[in-house]
This record gives sequence, C-alpha cells and structure tokens, in this order.
Amino acid sequence: MKKFLALFLVLVLGLAACSLESPDKKGSSKSDKANKDITIGVSLSTLNNPFFVAMKNSIEKEAKANNFKVKVVDAQDDSAKQANDIDDLIQQKVDYLIINPTDSSAISASVENANNEGIPVITLDRSVDKGKVAQFIASNNVEGGKMAADYVVKKVGEKAKVAELEGVPGASATRERGKGFHEVADKKLDIVTKQTAKFNRAEGLNVAQNMLQSHPEIKAIFAHNDEMALGAIEALGNKDILVVGFDGNDDALKSIKNKKLDATIAQQPGLMGEEAVKSILKLKDGKKIESEMKVPLKLIEQ
Repeated sequence: MKKFLALFLVLVLGLAACSLESPDKKGSSKSDKANKDITIGVSLSTLNNPFFVAMKNSIEKEAKANNFKVKVVDAQDDSAKQANDIDDLIQQKVDYLIINPTDSSAISASVENANNEGIPVITLDRSVDKGKVAQFIASNNVEGGKMAADYVVKKVGEKAKVAELEGVPGASATRERGKGFHEVADKKLDIVTKQTAKFNRAEGLNVAQNMLQSHPEIKAIFAHNDEMALGAIEALGNKDILVVGFDGNDDALKSIKNKKLDATIAQQPGLMGEEAVKSILKLKDGKKIESEMKVPLKLIEQ
C-alpha cells in the first residue's frame, strides 16, 4: 500500500510540474489566441533611413489588416540599444518578434533569449549569426553586389579606378553586398579605396570627400546603400563620377530622375515587411514556412 501511495504521489507531482511549463514553449497558446490578442514586437536597426521606414509602414499596415497588435522600437544603429529593446519586448511577452539586426553577431544573444521564451523570430534584410530563426527574409545581397559591379564595368570600363562605401561593420548586408561586388570588381576593376560610412548619408558625404581628395583619379563609387550614395553625390560637386547605390528608396529614385545618382540596385522593403507578417499568420495557424525567402532585386538607372 505504501508503495502504491508513493507511486501515486510521484505521478501527481510529475503532472503538476508539466502543467507549470510555459504554454508558449509548448507552442500551443498562440494558435489558441484570437488575432486581436496577438502582439508582434518589431526591432528595426534605424528609422533614420527611408528604407526601414517603408519596412515599418508595411509591417503595421499588414498587421492591421490581420488584427494583430504591433510594438515598434528603433535601435538607432546601436547594437547595445537593440539588445536592450528586444529584452524589453520579451519582458512585455510579445508573441512574435520581427528583427532587422544592426549587427548580425551582436544580436545573437537576444535571439537566443527569445528562443528560450518560445517566441518565434523572423529577421529582415540582415541575418543573425546564432540563434534559431523561423524565417530570414532578404534580397539576394550577393547577387545585388555583382549587379552593381557589372553595371560599373559597363559604364566606366575594365580596370577603372573605383571606390567602395561600406555599410555597418558586422551587418550581414555589408558582408554580402561587398562579397558580390568584389567577386566581379577584383577581376575587372581597380578598387583603390574602401571605407565604412555605416549606411549613413552624412557619413557617406564625409567619407566620400576624403576619398576624392586622396584619390582624385576615381571614376566610380559603389555604396552599399542609397543613403551613403546620396551623401557621395553631395561630395562630388561638378565632378563626373559614376555613383551606384543599393536599396531603391524614394530619395534615390528622385535623384536618378533628376540625373544625379546614376543607378541603384532596388530592393522592396515594403514587400519584406508584408511577407514577415504573412509568415507570422501562417505560423499562428500551425503552417510551415520556408527558412529563407528571397525578395527580387532590379537595377534602376537614369
């Protein structure tokens, strides 16, 4: 009898322990929730860039269409702030996270924290080095870098001296766009200088000015995003130097129309944001989603 009672107590305690497990970690609670009770936490690298503003707007629009709530935080290109922002969102018990990393490595711990709390993560535009991500949505940045280099070769000829304005160090977009560019440029062009301007227009202006002073023979500049490219345009003055950006934001398209910026490798940030929310809807309904989604690129020139 005593043995039977002991076994009974073990079973009861075991069931009680199971019932204390977080329902989120078991993956059942989100599918039981109504859409209006679902909150999506969104952490963007910066809202001081039209590209990410377009991404934010599309996320909010698609979320509203599906009755989801959204909390958006701006990392202001500060990886430490982004980590704190994401920790805050986790503490607020958001149901899903959409992250556009400032730094692909620095944000890894935050993604792992979300994993531990059973919060699915989708990353946009830039990948994360560690941690489980339900889906990574981005353009094919390597292919875009190649497209930019091919365009430069076509316009200024092989062996021309060129400069490269790099993005935020550590960001996957910086690595991938640079990789694609160099796969072509290292063989067909002469890259005389390259330096980060951190995806920022003002820094793009300053860095481009220094580059032009040190290397007046430059025939073209490839910038890893449009903001830096537009800064470089300001630095040129009347110099006849080809400038190619990356993103296809509204200011870049206006500059191309006004015959200033020569070209951009256009992404679709709005589509990225929209697809992220659609993927969350699928996850909530228990459907499978692909681990990666590539959004098409296109060259836009004068």
